[in-house]
Amino acid sequence: MASWGKIARRTFLTGSAAVAGGVAFGVWQYRRELPNPLQPGEGEVTLNPWIIIDQQGVTLVAARAEMGQGVYTTLPALIAEELDVAWEDVRVIHGPAAQAYYNAGLMSHALPTTDYDRTGFQEVMIEAMSVLPRMIGLQVTGGSTSTLDAYDKLRQAGATARETLKQAAAARLGLPVGSLETRDGRVIAPGGLELTYQELAVEAAAIDPPRRVELRPASRWRYLGRSMPRTDMVAKVTGTAEFGIDVRLPGMRFATVRMSPRLGGGMVSFDASAAEAMPGVERVIDLGTGIAVVATNTWLAMRAAEAVAIEWGPAPYPETSDALMEVIRAALDDPPNSTLRDDGDVDAMDVDPSDRVIEAEYTVPWLAHATMEPMSAAALHHGDRLEIWTGSQSPGFAELAAAAAVGLDPDQVTVHVTYLGGGFGRRGEVDYAVLAARVAQAMQGTPVQVTWSREEDMRHDFYRPAAAARMRGVLRNGFAHALEGRVAAPSVTRQSMRRLTGSAPPGPDKGHVEGLFNQPYAIPNYRVTGHLADLAVPVGFWRSVGNSFNGFFMESFIDEMALSAGRDPLGFRLELAEAEHAPTAGVLRAVAEMSAWSAPRPAGTGMGVAMTHSFHTPVAVVIEVADRDGAVALTRAWVACDVGTALDPSIIEAQMVSGLFFGLSAAMMEEITFAGGEVQQWNYPDYDALRIHQVPEVEVRILQTQDHIGGVGEPATPPSMPALANAVFDLTGERIRDLPLNRWVRFVA
Repeated sequence: MASWGKIARRTFLTGSAAVAGGVAFGVWQYRRELPNPLQPGEGEVTLNPWIIIDQQGVTLVAARAEMGQGVYTTLPALIAEELDVAWEDVRVIHGPAAQAYYNAGLMSHALPTTDYDRTGFQEVMIEAMSVLPRMIGLQVTGGSTSTLDAYDKLRQAGATARETLKQAAAARLGLPVGSLETRDGRVIAPGGLELTYQELAVEAAAIDPPRRVELRPASRWRYLGRSMPRTDMVAKVTGTAEFGIDVRLPGMRFATVRMSPRLGGGMVSFDASAAEAMPGVERVIDLGTGIAVVATNTWLAMRAAEAVAIEWGPAPYPETSDALMEVIRAALDDPPNSTLRDDGDVDAMDVDPSDRVIEAEYTVPWLAHATMEPMSAAALHHGDRLEIWTGSQSPGFAELAAAAAVGLDPDQVTVHVTYLGGGFGRRGEVDYAVLAARVAQAMQGTPVQVTWSREEDMRHDFYRPAAAARMRGVLRNGFAHALEGRVAAPSVTRQSMRRLTGSAPPGPDKGHVEGLFNQPYAIPNYRVTGHLADLAVPVGFWRSVGNSFNGFFMESFIDEMALSAGRDPLGFRLELAEAEHAPTAGVLRAVAEMSAWSAPRPAGTGMGVAMTHSFHTPVAVVIEVADRDGAVALTRAWVACDVGTALDPSIIEAQMVSGLFFGLSAAMMEEITFAGGEVQQWNYPDYDALRIHQVPEVEVRILQTQDHIGGVGEPATPPSMPALANAVFDLTGERIRDLPLNRWVRFVA
């Protein structure tokens, strides 16, 4: 099984991970255009950032973090497929924060157009726009892009390495390259003579890699397209996997923080005398907007932090959930930030007396990420160096922010990326790494593990914003003739990019309206406007981002339109999709077949359907619910997705189920509320999720009709919420337009 390695330091090709008499390969463009982050020591060679071949074997230097989505299983398969090595022999290490590891796949979401009907010109524009993440070193794990970004890049790296090794063997043996073959990490000459890749590594280092290598067709794949064993499974079930919270360094001290519960508010004063008197407490550090307590163990640090008496300043936003929602609702009447979909002419459309007009308003609440591993980072500030060990989705940004916080140059800071105990976008932020850096600076020369309490983590998140939508539809002769949607919320993209880069992107905010404006439904008059609500509540990327609330708005309203027209909800959607996007129609047909949608249903059951096209993948969901003595039980669920090319079916299925449960938890019960400017949810009893006995039986079907690879980590989340709400309506007759559903319906506990 492919193995996970550790990086000891920034110049990690020294010591135990050294390329001793070896070579590192990659796509030729990266060597020519970007600095290579791998710095070899004496007697070591390196050409590129991706593949290391040394006397220990083959190592993949991965650019993306493993947070449960299975990238460290699929990425080695991409390499092994072209390099002709056994998948289980490829070791994986996380690369350093470096420009070469930028995520070009993020640009596939950048154009302010629908994603399902891109033209060739738009594809060229996306390729050209990849210069932006390259320039700013956008080394980010997110947007369901890890495999999409790596698919061609790593296969090309493997093929380039293979052909370079063959050239080295040809030169040594005096044979034409075309007479040589590769198999199982060896170059094989006519007559059966074999040379291992390790034997050829030094000679390969002197060869300029070929610029263009033909990639192998899927018909020759050995690993891709198959379900592979998870490389991280054994370590995680045995407790040997190292997450950020597990890092231990010699002489380490342990710390926690308390920051203002009025998010963004200040600290007026504090009295730490009671905490400082506790045995084992070493320091209470004034962080300006809060405090950190350093002690001999984490539990003691947390107890001591609670003992510090603190007076907090006011919140910079309205203090209650109702007041915050009033601001959001009011934004619906403001001039729009975007009108990214405006088909037909909604304004000039005459409504016939026989037409049916439907109007509805919807709201969704603030949501937390609530990762199982609370925010944590270990840090060591020694002299003019700062090292941080943490699970990060954006290590480059973490380095920049930590350097600025402690007055160092970015080159003096190193972030070592561990496994992530849940990310969902939260660990794309850098606040927890910055706080650890500041604590380490105060503890000069002593490594400190800074762990947030669950309460600090829950009450100091960058939340999925609350949002509101105003929908209007026109039915003519039983068909969707017009749809107009307005959505209002704080802007995740603008807030997040301002924090990470210092500036917010100008122009229309696509992420704000995704899942509403870009759905593959053939509605002749179809307009969506996005309205930005100016609120200082911190918001950030949450699994599926804008799709998470817009999917609920769109698919709840489509259901209302269908039922108002006296139409079958699934058939209504299928008709709209068939005229617009064949893969979307395909996933709807699939869930109809899987769920026996048209068959008679037992009394006391209800079924709901929803479809959302997001992250280049259409996903359709059917949920079945049942009455259990007046409570609603989730009994079965069916999910169909079209990913274009299924590189690992078991991982895709796992991510579809994961995204489904993530969305169902949010739809049923999750909500962040405010009172007195403070978040009222402190821990999991206040912010619950689905339990094992509550989850439905799930069946997943994977289709492969699209001509491109789609993302899988997020696209099952958006349709899960409206599918459940639509199923509850089918069971109870009650149309719920405001989440969470447990405000209105009792679920089986």
